[in-house]
Amino acid sequence: MGQYQHVVIQSGLARSLDAVVEDCVNAVGVDLNTASAPLLARVSGLSPAVAASIVRWRDANGAFRSRKQLLDVSGLGPRTFEQAAGFLRIRDGDDPLDMTGVHPETYPVVQKLLAATGRPVNELMGRSDMLRTLKPEAFADEKFGAITVKDILTELEKPGRDPRPGFVVARFNEGVSDIKDLQPGMVLEGTVSNVAQFGAFVDLGVHQDGLVHVSQLAHKFVSDAREVVRTGQVVKVRVQEVDLARKRISLTMKLDAPAGAARTPGGDNKFRPAARQEQRPRQGEAAGQGTGQGALAAAFAKLQGRR
Repeated sequence: MGQYQHVVIQSGLARSLDAVVEDCVNAVGVDLNTASAPLLARVSGLSPAVAASIVRWRDANGAFRSRKQLLDVSGLGPRTFEQAAGFLRIRDGDDPLDMTGVHPETYPVVQKLLAATGRPVNELMGRSDMLRTLKPEAFADEKFGAITVKDILTELEKPGRDPRPGFVVARFNEGVSDIKDLQPGMVLEGTVSNVAQFGAFVDLGVHQDGLVHVSQLAHKFVSDAREVVRTGQVVKVRVQEVDLARKRISLTMKLDAPAGAARTPGGDNKFRPAARQEQRPRQGEAAGQGTGQGALAAAFAKLQGRR
Protein backbone atom coordinates (compact mmCIF):
# COMPACT_ATOMS: atom_id res chain seq x y z
CA MET A 1 0.00 0.00 0.00
CA GLY A 2 2.95 2.33 0.59
CA GLN A 3 2.02 5.94 1.25
CA TYR A 4 -1.69 5.18 0.71
CA GLN A 5 -2.02 2.74 3.64
CA HIS A 6 -3.78 5.36 5.77
CA VAL A 7 -6.43 6.02 3.13
CA VAL A 8 -8.14 2.66 3.65
CA ILE A 9 -10.11 1.62 6.74
CA GLN A 10 -7.52 0.54 9.29
CA SER A 11 -9.58 -2.27 10.83
CA GLY A 12 -10.14 -3.84 7.41
CA LEU A 13 -6.47 -3.48 6.52
CA ALA A 14 -5.45 -5.15 9.81
CA ARG A 15 -7.80 -8.09 9.19
CA SER A 16 -6.47 -8.55 5.66
CA LEU A 17 -2.86 -8.48 6.82
CA ASP A 18 -3.59 -10.97 9.61
CA ALA A 19 -5.26 -13.31 7.12
CA VAL A 20 -2.26 -13.15 4.78
CA VAL A 21 0.18 -13.88 7.60
CA GLU A 22 -1.95 -16.81 8.75
CA ASP A 23 -2.07 -18.23 5.23
CA CYS A 24 1.72 -17.96 4.91
CA VAL A 25 2.33 -19.60 8.30
CA ASN A 26 0.03 -22.51 7.46
CA ALA A 27 1.54 -22.95 4.01
CA VAL A 28 5.12 -23.07 5.28
CA GLY A 29 4.56 -24.77 8.63
CA VAL A 30 5.91 -23.96 12.07
CA ASP A 31 8.71 -25.64 14.02
CA LEU A 32 6.94 -26.72 17.20
CA ASN A 33 10.10 -26.68 19.31
CA THR A 34 11.40 -23.23 18.34
CA ALA A 35 8.36 -21.12 17.42
CA SER A 36 7.38 -18.28 19.75
CA ALA A 37 3.91 -17.87 21.21
CA PRO A 38 2.93 -15.03 18.78
CA LEU A 39 3.96 -17.20 15.82
CA LEU A 40 2.14 -20.28 17.13
CA ALA A 41 -0.97 -18.15 17.59
CA ARG A 42 -1.03 -17.69 13.79
CA VAL A 43 -1.45 -21.44 13.25
CA SER A 44 -4.95 -22.51 12.31
CA GLY A 45 -6.89 -23.60 15.40
CA LEU A 46 -4.47 -22.15 17.98
CA SER A 47 -5.54 -19.18 20.06
CA PRO A 48 -3.03 -16.90 21.84
CA ALA A 49 -3.87 -18.64 25.14
CA VAL A 50 -3.25 -22.12 23.73
CA ALA A 51 -0.05 -20.95 22.04
CA ALA A 52 1.20 -19.64 25.38
CA SER A 53 0.31 -23.00 27.00
CA ILE A 54 2.40 -24.81 24.37
CA VAL A 55 5.41 -22.65 25.15
CA ARG A 56 4.96 -23.19 28.91
CA TRP A 57 4.74 -26.96 28.41
CA ARG A 58 7.88 -26.88 26.28
CA ASP A 59 9.77 -24.87 28.90
CA ALA A 60 8.74 -27.28 31.65
CA ASN A 61 9.12 -30.62 29.83
CA GLY A 62 11.66 -29.97 27.10
CA ALA A 63 11.28 -30.34 23.35
CA PHE A 64 8.32 -32.17 21.87
CA ARG A 65 9.24 -35.64 20.60
CA SER A 66 5.89 -36.38 19.00
CA ARG A 67 2.82 -34.54 17.80
CA LYS A 68 0.74 -36.71 20.11
CA GLN A 69 2.30 -34.91 23.08
CA LEU A 70 0.29 -31.85 22.12
CA LEU A 71 -2.71 -33.52 23.72
CA ASP A 72 -0.90 -33.17 27.08
CA VAL A 73 -0.91 -29.38 26.77
CA SER A 74 -3.48 -27.64 28.95
CA GLY A 75 -6.34 -26.25 26.90
CA LEU A 76 -5.47 -28.19 23.74
CA GLY A 77 -8.14 -30.82 23.11
CA PRO A 78 -8.77 -33.29 20.28
CA ARG A 79 -10.65 -30.71 18.22
CA THR A 80 -7.79 -28.20 18.35
CA PHE A 81 -5.29 -30.97 17.70
CA GLU A 82 -7.17 -31.99 14.57
CA GLN A 83 -7.04 -28.43 13.23
CA ALA A 84 -3.45 -27.53 14.10
CA ALA A 85 -1.31 -30.68 14.12
CA GLY A 86 -0.76 -30.79 10.37
CA PHE A 87 0.87 -27.33 10.41
CA LEU A 88 3.29 -28.09 13.26
CA ARG A 89 6.67 -29.65 12.47
CA ILE A 90 8.96 -31.66 14.75
CA ARG A 91 12.51 -32.19 13.54
CA ASP A 92 14.46 -35.24 14.73
CA GLY A 93 11.40 -36.55 16.56
CA ASP A 94 10.27 -40.11 17.22
CA ASP A 95 8.21 -40.30 14.02
CA PRO A 96 9.75 -39.00 10.75
CA LEU A 97 6.26 -38.12 9.53
CA ASP A 98 6.02 -35.43 12.22
CA MET A 99 8.45 -33.26 10.24
CA THR A 100 6.19 -33.32 7.17
CA GLY A 101 2.88 -31.74 6.27
CA VAL A 102 1.11 -35.10 6.50
CA HIS A 103 -1.65 -34.83 9.10
CA PRO A 104 -1.58 -37.43 11.91
CA GLU A 105 -5.10 -38.60 11.08
CA THR A 106 -3.83 -39.75 7.65
CA TYR A 107 -0.92 -41.76 9.05
CA PRO A 108 -2.89 -45.00 8.40
CA VAL A 109 -2.79 -44.18 4.69
CA VAL A 110 1.00 -43.91 4.91
CA GLN A 111 1.08 -47.32 6.57
CA LYS A 112 -0.72 -48.74 3.51
CA LEU A 113 1.91 -47.17 1.27
CA LEU A 114 4.70 -48.68 3.36
CA ALA A 115 3.08 -52.10 3.21
CA ALA A 116 2.76 -51.86 -0.59
CA THR A 117 6.40 -50.91 -1.10
CA GLY A 118 7.83 -53.10 1.66
CA ARG A 119 10.10 -50.29 2.84
CA PRO A 120 10.29 -48.32 6.10
CA VAL A 121 9.19 -44.70 6.08
CA ASN A 122 12.79 -43.39 6.20
CA GLU A 123 13.60 -45.15 2.92
CA LEU A 124 10.35 -44.12 1.27
CA MET A 125 10.54 -40.40 2.03
CA GLY A 126 12.26 -38.46 -0.73
CA ARG A 127 12.19 -41.37 -3.19
CA SER A 128 10.31 -39.75 -6.05
CA ASP A 129 11.17 -42.62 -8.41
CA MET A 130 9.33 -45.05 -6.16
CA LEU A 131 6.49 -42.82 -5.02
CA ARG A 132 5.49 -41.88 -8.57
CA THR A 133 4.83 -45.52 -9.39
CA LEU A 134 2.06 -45.64 -6.77
CA LYS A 135 -1.50 -44.96 -7.90
CA PRO A 136 -3.49 -42.75 -5.49
CA GLU A 137 -6.73 -44.53 -6.42
CA ALA A 138 -5.36 -47.84 -5.14
CA PHE A 139 -5.04 -46.48 -1.58
CA ALA A 140 -8.19 -44.36 -1.42
CA ASP A 141 -11.11 -45.39 0.81
CA GLU A 142 -14.36 -43.95 2.10
CA LYS A 143 -12.58 -41.65 4.55
CA PHE A 144 -9.65 -40.46 2.42
CA GLY A 145 -10.14 -39.96 -1.30
CA ALA A 146 -7.65 -40.10 -4.15
CA ILE A 147 -6.96 -36.36 -3.92
CA THR A 148 -5.89 -36.68 -0.27
CA VAL A 149 -3.67 -39.65 -1.12
CA LYS A 150 -2.10 -37.67 -3.94
CA ASP A 151 -1.30 -34.83 -1.52
CA ILE A 152 0.32 -37.32 0.85
CA LEU A 153 2.50 -38.73 -1.94
CA THR A 154 3.54 -35.21 -2.93
CA GLU A 155 4.51 -34.40 0.65
CA LEU A 156 6.47 -37.64 1.04
CA GLU A 157 8.31 -36.90 -2.19
CA LYS A 158 9.65 -33.64 -0.75
CA PRO A 159 9.26 -33.97 3.03
CA GLY A 160 9.34 -30.70 4.94
CA ARG A 161 9.63 -28.69 1.75
CA ASP A 162 9.47 -24.92 1.95
CA PRO A 163 7.10 -23.63 -0.75
CA ARG A 164 8.57 -20.13 -0.61
CA PRO A 165 10.82 -19.05 -3.50
CA GLY A 166 14.42 -18.09 -2.94
CA PHE A 167 14.77 -14.90 -0.92
CA VAL A 168 17.16 -12.42 -2.53
CA VAL A 169 18.61 -9.64 -0.40
CA ALA A 170 20.72 -6.66 -1.35
CA ARG A 171 24.44 -6.75 -0.57
CA PHE A 172 25.19 -3.55 1.25
CA ASN A 173 28.64 -2.04 0.72
CA GLU A 174 31.11 -2.45 3.55
CA GLY A 175 31.89 0.79 5.30
CA VAL A 176 28.62 2.37 4.20
CA SER A 177 26.30 2.31 7.20
CA ASP A 178 25.32 5.95 7.63
CA ILE A 179 24.12 8.72 5.34
CA LYS A 180 27.39 10.54 6.06
CA ASP A 181 29.26 7.69 4.35
CA LEU A 182 27.55 8.36 1.03
CA GLN A 183 29.34 10.31 -1.69
CA PRO A 184 28.06 11.39 -5.13
CA GLY A 185 29.10 8.88 -7.77
CA MET A 186 28.94 5.81 -5.53
CA VAL A 187 27.29 2.76 -7.11
CA LEU A 188 25.39 0.77 -4.52
CA GLU A 189 22.97 -2.13 -4.29
CA GLY A 190 19.71 -1.65 -2.44
CA THR A 191 16.17 -2.91 -1.98
CA VAL A 192 13.11 -1.02 -3.17
CA SER A 193 11.16 -0.21 -0.01
CA ASN A 194 8.28 1.74 -1.50
CA VAL A 195 7.03 2.75 -4.95
CA ALA A 196 4.89 5.74 -5.86
CA GLN A 197 3.98 7.27 -9.21
CA PHE A 198 6.71 9.89 -8.93
CA GLY A 199 9.53 7.49 -8.08
CA ALA A 200 10.90 4.66 -5.95
CA PHE A 201 12.46 4.70 -2.50
CA VAL A 202 15.49 2.45 -2.05
CA ASP A 203 16.93 1.09 1.21
CA LEU A 204 20.73 1.34 1.07
CA GLY A 205 21.36 0.24 4.65
CA VAL A 206 22.07 3.75 5.92
CA HIS A 207 18.85 4.18 7.95
CA GLN A 208 17.50 6.64 5.40
CA ASP A 209 15.92 5.60 2.10
CA GLY A 210 17.04 7.31 -1.07
CA LEU A 211 14.72 8.44 -3.87
CA VAL A 212 15.01 7.46 -7.52
CA HIS A 213 12.86 9.99 -9.35
CA VAL A 214 10.69 8.62 -12.14
CA SER A 215 12.90 10.44 -14.64
CA GLN A 216 15.92 8.50 -13.37
CA LEU A 217 14.49 4.98 -13.64
CA ALA A 218 15.22 4.18 -17.28
CA HIS A 219 16.47 5.58 -20.59
CA LYS A 220 12.92 6.00 -21.82
CA PHE A 221 9.81 7.91 -20.86
CA VAL A 222 8.21 6.47 -17.72
CA SER A 223 4.89 7.93 -16.56
CA ASP A 224 4.58 5.76 -13.45
CA ALA A 225 7.46 4.26 -11.46
CA ARG A 226 5.38 1.14 -10.82
CA GLU A 227 5.81 0.25 -14.49
CA VAL A 228 9.53 -0.30 -13.91
CA VAL A 229 10.16 -1.39 -10.32
CA ARG A 230 8.29 -3.16 -7.53
CA THR A 231 8.59 -3.29 -3.75
CA GLY A 232 11.22 -5.76 -2.57
CA GLN A 233 13.17 -5.68 -5.84
CA VAL A 234 16.97 -5.52 -5.55
CA VAL A 235 18.39 -2.74 -7.74
CA LYS A 236 21.70 -1.03 -8.42
CA VAL A 237 21.76 2.74 -8.09
CA ARG A 238 24.24 5.59 -8.24
CA VAL A 239 24.28 8.41 -5.72
CA GLN A 240 23.59 11.77 -7.34
CA GLU A 241 23.28 14.07 -4.38
CA VAL A 242 23.29 13.84 -0.58
CA ASP A 243 21.61 16.54 1.50
CA LEU A 244 22.74 15.91 5.09
CA ALA A 245 20.77 18.82 6.51
CA ARG A 246 17.43 17.55 5.21
CA LYS A 247 18.50 13.87 5.16
CA ARG A 248 17.66 13.44 1.51
CA ILE A 249 19.42 11.10 -0.89
CA SER A 250 19.00 11.52 -4.63
CA LEU A 251 19.66 8.37 -6.69
CA THR A 252 19.62 7.25 -10.30
CA MET A 253 19.29 3.85 -11.94
CA LYS A 254 20.90 5.18 -15.13
CA LEU A 255 24.34 3.90 -14.23
CA ASP A 256 25.83 4.78 -17.63
CA ALA A 257 24.54 8.37 -17.64
CA PRO A 258 27.31 11.02 -17.46
CA ALA A 259 27.85 12.83 -14.21
CA GLY A 260 26.19 16.24 -13.99
CA ALA A 261 23.43 15.26 -16.39
CA ALA A 262 20.30 17.37 -16.59
CA ARG A 263 16.80 16.38 -17.62
CA THR A 264 15.96 17.15 -21.22
CA PRO A 265 12.83 19.28 -21.72
CA GLY A 266 10.15 17.39 -23.59
CA GLY A 267 9.73 14.52 -21.17
CA ASP A 268 11.78 11.71 -22.76
CA ASN A 269 13.46 11.21 -19.37
CA LYS A 270 16.86 11.13 -21.06
CA PHE A 271 19.75 12.98 -19.53
CA ARG A 272 22.39 14.86 -21.46
CA PRO A 273 25.30 17.04 -20.32
CA ALA A 274 23.98 20.34 -19.09
CA ALA A 275 24.82 23.41 -21.17
CA ARG A 276 24.62 27.08 -20.29
CA GLN A 277 21.62 28.67 -21.92
CA GLU A 278 22.24 31.81 -23.91
CA GLN A 279 20.56 34.84 -22.45
CA ARG A 280 17.77 36.04 -24.70
CA PRO A 281 17.54 39.82 -25.36
CA ARG A 282 14.64 41.61 -23.82
CA GLN A 283 11.64 42.42 -25.94
CA GLY A 284 12.33 45.35 -28.25
CA GLU A 285 16.10 44.88 -28.16
CA ALA A 286 18.35 43.33 -30.79
CA ALA A 287 21.32 41.15 -29.98
CA GLY A 288 24.12 43.25 -28.64
CA GLN A 289 21.77 46.10 -27.69
CA GLY A 290 20.67 46.92 -24.19
CA THR A 291 23.29 48.91 -22.27
CA GLY A 292 26.49 50.83 -22.89
CA GLN A 293 27.96 51.32 -26.36
CA GLY A 294 25.46 49.01 -28.06
CA ALA A 295 22.49 51.16 -26.98
CA LEU A 296 24.31 54.41 -27.96
CA ALA A 297 25.14 53.06 -31.43
CA ALA A 298 21.51 52.06 -32.01
CA ALA A 299 20.25 55.51 -31.04
CA PHE A 300 22.79 57.21 -33.36
CA ALA A 301 21.79 54.97 -36.30
CA LYS A 302 18.12 55.80 -35.74
CA LEU A 303 18.88 59.53 -35.74
CA GLN A 304 20.85 59.25 -39.01
CA GLY A 305 17.89 57.49 -40.64
CA ARG A 306 15.53 60.39 -39.81
CA ARG A 307 17.85 62.82 -41.58
